[in-house]
Amino acid sequence: MDEQTRIEAEAAAFRGLIKHLQKRTDVQNIDLMNLAGFCRNCLSKWYRAEAELRGASISDAEAREHVYGMPYPEYKQRYQTPASDDQKALFESRQAEHADTRAGN
Repeated sequence: MDEQTRIEAEAAAFRGLIKHLQKRTDVQNIDLMNLAGFCRNCLSKWYRAEAELRGASISDAEAREHVYGMPYPEYKQRYQTPASDDQKALFESRQAEHADTRAGN
């Protein structure tokens, strides 16, 4: 596969992941973090960091809106449920497994 095709395929896969997560509002970020070590917020941080590496200026709010498909406060109000004590404990116990959201990682 040539480099341009690879880049386009990766970008399309990223868009597909975002589209899927926008449809799956029933899946809570804490569950994603506890199972996979990343969540929608991680995606928005990766997106922002990589955009900035390429000279584009994007705010946290803009990056989150891109990933969530709406302003983050609206998403939280509509879809986010409070985390249980068990979810919070598992989240804390797995800190070392959480995604590195710095650019290039």
